[in-house]
Amino acid sequence: MAAPVVSRLCCGRRWALAYINRGSRPGTGTPTGSRSSGKRGQSSVVPQPLITAEKPRKGEHEWAAVVGLEIHAQIASNSKLFSGSQVHFAAPPNSLVSFFDASLPGTLPVLNRRCVEAAVMTGLALNCHINKKSLFDRKHYFYADLPAGYQITQHRLPIAVNGSLAYSLCVGKKRSQLISKTVRIKQIQLEQDSGKSLHDDQQSQTLIDLNRAEGQLRVDANISVHHPGEPLGVRTEVKNLNSARFLAKAIDYEIQRQISELENGGEILNETRSFDYKLGCTVPMRDKEGKQDYRFIPEPNLPPLLLYDSASLPAGADPQQVIDIDRIRERLPELPSVTREKLVQQYGMLPEHSLTLLNEVGLLEFFQNVMKETRAEPKKVTSWVLNTFLGFLKQQNLAVRESPVTPSALAELLNLLDRKAISSSAAKQVFEELWRSKGKTPAQIVSEKKLGLMQDRETLEQLCQATMEEHAQVVMDMKKGNPRAINKLIGLVRKATLSRADPTVIKEILEKKLSP
Repeated sequence: MAAPVVSRLCCGRRWALAYINRGSRPGTGTPTGSRSSGKRGQSSVVPQPLITAEKPRKGEHEWAAVVGLEIHAQIASNSKLFSGSQVHFAAPPNSLVSFFDASLPGTLPVLNRRCVEAAVMTGLALNCHINKKSLFDRKHYFYADLPAGYQITQHRLPIAVNGSLAYSLCVGKKRSQLISKTVRIKQIQLEQDSGKSLHDDQQSQTLIDLNRAEGQLRVDANISVHHPGEPLGVRTEVKNLNSARFLAKAIDYEIQRQISELENGGEILNETRSFDYKLGCTVPMRDKEGKQDYRFIPEPNLPPLLLYDSASLPAGADPQQVIDIDRIRERLPELPSVTREKLVQQYGMLPEHSLTLLNEVGLLEFFQNVMKETRAEPKKVTSWVLNTFLGFLKQQNLAVRESPVTPSALAELLNLLDRKAISSSAAKQVFEELWRSKGKTPAQIVSEKKLGLMQDRETLEQLCQATMEEHAQVVMDMKKGNPRAINKLIGLVRKATLSRADPTVIKEILEKKLSP
C-alpha cells in the first residue's frame, strides 16, 4: 500500500515541542540529532520549526527538546499501490497477494491512479508544493517480509514538498484560551507497503503475511534534547506508535529520560526504542542495529510520474490518462480550519467550542441537524450539545452515532424550553428520560411526568404570597438587603410547585409584592 503522510503536534508537560527537518533513514532529510536507524518504515513526513524550552526553574539547567515525526498513513484505496491485489482489513494471512507482491521473477509494478490522486489531495490539504515530476527509487534492505530485497519509495524527488499545517489548541487552567500554531511539513511520499512478520516465541519461528504491514496510521517519533545555542543532541527513535495518546506519553517520557540521563553524567545512545504502554516507558528494541546503507537507486521499472495543471495540460489529453492537479483541488473538501471559522461567524460561538465540535466524530453533523429543527438560539444549542449531550456520551463511553437521543428529539426539547413550556431543570429531567427511554418524545415525557410550567399566573401569585407569609424572617432579611434571601424565596416557591414554575416569573412576582 501507499503511505502519504500527515503530521501532528504533541506537547510535553514542561517543554513546548515542535518539529525540525529530519528523516528516518539516511538521505531522507536533515536530522534532529545524530541518526538512528531502523529496519522498517514506509514514508517520511518531516515537520521543521525548531522549538525552545520553557524558562527553567531556579537551580535548573535550561533544556530544549526537538521532536521529528514520521507519520505513515494508509491510503483508502481498493487495491495496493503497485499491484491489483485488494485491500481488506483483517483478511486471512496471504489471501491478498499477487505475483508482484510475492516478488516472482518477471513481475512488474503498475502504479495505482487512486493512490496518486490521494497523495496529491493530501499535499494540497497540507499546503504543499506539488511536484509535477516525481521519481521512484529502490531502497534496499534485507528482511523476511520484503521478499524482493528492496522497497519502492520516493527518495530523490517526492510527490509533494514544503507544506504547513496550522492548528489550534486549548490551554490554560480551564482550557479556555485558544492559541494557534503552525508546523512545517518537509515532504509527502508514496511508498510501497512491506509485509508483516508474525513472531511465534513458543515455536521459535516467524511467519510472514504479505497482505500488508500496517493499520491505518502509525508514527515514529525521533527525539533529542540539548541546551539552547548548542548543537543538537543524539537522538533516539521510538517506533510504531499507533495512537495520539501513546505518542504523547512516549515523547514526554523520552524527553524526561534523556535529560535525567545527561544530568547524571550518562550519555544518550543512538538507538531504536519502543513504547511499553503497560509500564508507561520506552525500552530499547531487541533488533537494534547499526547504521545501514540502503543503496538507493532509481526504480528502473517505473518512469517519472508526471502531473499537470490547467496551464500545462496537453491539448486533447484524455482525462483518464493524465492527473490534473487543479481538478483535484476543486474536489478538495472543506478543511477543518475553514469550517471552524464559519461556525464562529455564523453562530457567534467561541473558537474553542468550534474546535470541540470538529474534534468529536459526528458531533458537528449532530449540532447542525439540531439547528435545522429548533428555534432556540445558537448559543443555547451549543451549550446543550457540548455540555449536556457530550457529557452523557463521555459518561457512558459512547460515540455520537450510538447516542439514544436523536438530533430531532433534542431540537424538540429545546423548542419546549424556548417557548417556556418547561423550565431549565425540567428540561434536564426530560433529557435524562430521553436517554433512558427510546421511542418517547419530549412532549410525551413532559405530559407523563407533569413537568410543564404553570401557566396560571393568579395561582402562582397566591403561592408566592403564601410562601412569604410562612417565611416572614426570610422576607425581613430580603428587605434588609440580603441578596441571598430572594433566591431562597424563589427556591421555596419552586419547591411548592414541584419545579413547574418559571424562576424568572417567580422573581418578578416576589419583587412586585415586596416593593414599597
